[in-house]
Parts: sequence; C-alpha cells; structure tokens
Amino acid sequence: MLYTRTLFAAGTGLTALCGFTGLAHAQAFYLQEQSARAAGRAFSGEAADTGAASLWWNPAAIADAAESEVVLNASLILPRGQVVDTGTRIARPGQPATAVGGDPISRNPINNGVLPSGAIAVPVARGVALGLAVTSPYSFTTDYPANSWARYSADKTRLRTIDIQPSVAVSVTDWLRVGAGANVEYTDASLSNALPNVLATLPDGRQELKGDGWDVGWTAGFQMHNDRVTVGYSYKSAIRHKLKGDLVVSGLVGPLAPGNSTLSGVEADFYTPAQHIVGLRYRANDAITLNAQLVHFGWDKFDAIRLGAPLNAAIPEQYRESWSYAAGVDYAVSPALTLRGGVQRATTPTQNGRRDARVPDANRWNFALGGSYALTSRITLDAAANYVDFANATIDRPTVDAGSTILTSGEVRNARALVFSLGGRMRF
Repeated sequence: MLYTRTLFAAGTGLTALCGFTGLAHAQAFYLQEQSARAAGRAFSGEAADTGAASLWWNPAAIADAAESEVVLNASLILPRGQVVDTGTRIARPGQPATAVGGDPISRNPINNGVLPSGAIAVPVARGVALGLAVTSPYSFTTDYPANSWARYSADKTRLRTIDIQPSVAVSVTDWLRVGAGANVEYTDASLSNALPNVLATLPDGRQELKGDGWDVGWTAGFQMHNDRVTVGYSYKSAIRHKLKGDLVVSGLVGPLAPGNSTLSGVEADFYTPAQHIVGLRYRANDAITLNAQLVHFGWDKFDAIRLGAPLNAAIPEQYRESWSYAAGVDYAVSPALTLRGGVQRATTPTQNGRRDARVPDANRWNFALGGSYALTSRITLDAAANYVDFANATIDRPTVDAGSTILTSGEVRNARALVFSLGGRMRF
C-alpha cells in the first residue's frame, strides 16, 4: 500500500505534462504569439485576415494567394510576478499539520523565453493554395528555488510542443473562401518536485518525470467577404494527447524508502481544448481597418488526466470553458507603413479551490502596439510590443505527496509580462 500510494502521489506530477500557464500567454498553457502582425493588434481579426501570417487561425486565409509567401516570427517573452505563501501547511503521517516552511516568496519562477513560428503559402491553381504552419502552441519553462514553499507541487518544469499544420484552401466564389488542415503535434515534457519525508528534520526526497508523444487534430474554417467587410470563422479541434515516459523517485527514507524506484512506460492521457474562433475586419476607409475577434476555448474537455498501468488512476482537473475578446485597428500611414494597436481580455479556465503552483493562471488584459514596414514590394517587416496585466489569484489546491497532505494556501501577485515580437513576410 505504501509503494502504491507513493507512486500515485508521484504520478500527480503528470499534471504538468499538459501544462503550466506561462504568465505571458493567451490563457492557461496556450500560447498565442504565432504572428508579429497579429500581436500588434492584440490578436484581433486574425480569423478574417489573409495571407500566411493568419494560417494558424484560419486555413481559409490563403485561398486567394496570387504569389507564394513565407512568414517567420519570433517573440521574446519576459514574465514577472510573485508566488506567495499565505499559510500553507503540511500534515505528515500521524502528525498534526504544521507550516510547510521554506522561502515564503518565489519571485519570477517562469523563465524568459523566445517563441519562434513560421508559415508558407503556395498557390497551385487559380483560387487554390497549399499551406504549412509550424508553431509551438503549448511551451514554457518554470524553475522554483529548491527551498520554495511550493516545492512539493512545483520545482522545475519544461514543456515543449511543435505543431505542424499542413492546409489546403479554396476560393469557392468571389465572396467565399474555405480551408482545412491537420494539426500534427509533438509534445516533450520533463518535470520534478520535492517529496516530504516522514519527519520535517529529514531532507526532502525528489521525483522526476520525462515523457513525449505524437498526436493529431484538425482545423477548418471559412471567410465571407466583400469590398469592405470580411467575416471569418474557424474551428480547431481538441487533441487527445498520449504521452509515455519514465518516473524516478529518490531520496525517501525510513518507512517511505520502498517508494524509491525507477518506473518506465508511465502513460498519461489528456485533452487540450477545442477553439471556436470568430473574426471580423471592417475597412472604414482607405487608411483605417477595424478588427475584432472572439474565441471560445473548450477547456472543460480537460476534466482529468488519466494514468495508465501500473497506476491506473485519474487525476481530476475540472477546468471550465473560457473566452477571449479582442479589438484593434490598422492604420495605413503610407503605402509602406502601417501602424496597429489593440486590447484583449481573456478569462482563466482554472477555478478557485483547484489552482496549484504549476498552474497559477488568472484573468488578464493584453495591451498592444505594433506596425509593419515594406522594405521592398516583396519584403515586409512586422514588429509588436504587448503588455499583459494579470489579476491576483489564489493558489489553493491541496495535494498528497508520499503520504503527506499539503494544505495549500498561496497567491500569485503583481503578475505581468512584456512580449516583444518581430517578424518578416516575403512574397515570391
């Protein structure tokens, strides 16, 4: 029973395989920085815009391509914030709950990072184009100090995804474009956290988990347009992820020592959310275009993480549906220069009472400025800056590690992020 209980507690670390929110992103562990042009207007109107830069949001965007186009982007993400202990206690077996100890304030646990992305669109016939987008929609690295108060639920975590989206688009009529594509995703993750021994005077044990896997989803969408207005809709399917990896538990002593092990072939099964994306672009005059976008995220699909043999258990997550709303403007100062701005509001899918230090997500506002400059008739540079402001949120999910119960009481405070994006588009 002790061995089984220890393995199950260690298995809860698999929650990080499906992500920890980076404080610079759209919501939960989804990254939206797939285009510098989009970042400049706070990701408004992307489902209704055209060209390879919008391929991730809507494959119909490339249907009317007259020339081939390549887009490359990179975003520098600089998150800041504090994860603060407000009274976390630990109840070791047969002992009353006491303070968890450790440093009560963890500053900037989420690492800075650079997120690359790219896309290409190639017309193959009149009104028909093929496209390929390569993105990283779920990626982060977080590093809590070894003596952090949150060490039993989060220590070091690294998640990387690569999404390859081949697409085809067709201009059906002079006012209707349609498109569809597959989303082939590779996920690689590693994570670790401390394990409490039976006495507070003993050093902590440790668990480390690594896993990866390939999975497939799909995207489909359409755009209806006239000379002034374009309305776009796309659907990105939920993706069922199946990861397999190794779990190492070490440093447990005394009655917990039988829990030390190396376990291979541990499997985790979970879903990332579907998205319904509605975008609108309205050309008010020759210089000004207004943009809006609404996204519904089916995070309720992420209800549990199901663990295979030998654990054979399910870890409840109970995320809820969430939304993002964005509005922005493009202003063509000259034929070569376009300026942009926008505002986005996103709600968190995490719920009070179920939020831990691996996923300290919160509602947020995203304020954006950006622009494009045509260096030549075929080469355009895009740049953007985003300031993301997060509400304070509780960290309050109890956990069980190596037979001890962690009664978590914490808060994420003063969270914010700067994101700088640079991209280039070339037609040939």
